[in-house]
Amino acid sequence: MTGFDTPITRDGTSLVGPWRRPRQMLDRQSVSGEASIHDDNTARKLGFSGGTIEGPTHFSQFEPLAEVLWGEEWRKTGCISAHYRAPVFEGEAVRAIATPDPARDDFALLHMEKEDGTQVLTGSASVGRDAPRGALRQRLGGLDPLEEPVLMRDVPVGARTARVPVTMDRDTPMGALYPFSLADKLAVITEYAERFERELPFEMISVLANAKADVEPFAVRRPSVGLFADQEIRLIDGPLAVGQRYEIEREVIARSGSRRTESLWIESRIHRAGEAETVAVMLLNVATLKASYPAYDQEARDLYGKDRNG
Repeated sequence: MTGFDTPITRDGTSLVGPWRRPRQMLDRQSVSGEASIHDDNTARKLGFSGGTIEGPTHFSQFEPLAEVLWGEEWRKTGCISAHYRAPVFEGEAVRAIATPDPARDDFALLHMEKEDGTQVLTGSASVGRDAPRGALRQRLGGLDPLEEPVLMRDVPVGARTARVPVTMDRDTPMGALYPFSLADKLAVITEYAERFERELPFEMISVLANAKADVEPFAVRRPSVGLFADQEIRLIDGPLAVGQRYEIEREVIARSGSRRTESLWIESRIHRAGEAETVAVMLLNVATLKASYPAYDQEARDLYGKDRNG
């Protein structure tokens, strides 16, 4: 029994959620005064068919599956850890699948797929402080550090911010980065539960943790466009409450790169206002597209004698 009306089926040992069509809510997002990957025109210039749906939107489809597996403990110490593999655009249908680990009762593998079989994300979910490392922490441990940075050259590992206060009530939009309110989200969320009037769903914990990222931004070269490539949200002392005052501190714990991107891996630690204990942690890989920075090739040549493709 869960707080959701979500129909869940079984395929062997896996729990399978229904097909849903998530909504795009960030077409008016502004990042340091610039349009984001969620804007249709910006996305199309970078080779996408339109503005992408924000990755953590998909976390809501896993919450009913996790509550079937772990009940009330999910709301207190749950963790979703995801590697985003393909973008989703408004109108596309996706479904969530969770496969419990047969050797443990606190860990499950996750994936989400489109109707044509395209994998949207892969990852893990878990509960408890003694659960294994999530899929994202495991992935991070196997990545090589970024060499010859251009976009990230002024952002060293260990860069961190002061604590920034943030509160999410029901009706107040969350600013330029998230120009919608919790009420706006709950009106279109793929899986609604009455408790979300009091407790933040996982996808809105992402909003809480990142809403003030532009107050003390890391010095990534701009104008440029970033996207969420990997994301983990872990509750330590949950749930997080609507209207509660929190403070967020952010730290760069790694840098990595690919042929098309340079990445900052940012750990955001969430505290209740005035308290030392961390109540939740978000680990986020913000991958910035080299092609979105007009001076990339020239600066790469000036710095290292090569263009973006090495």
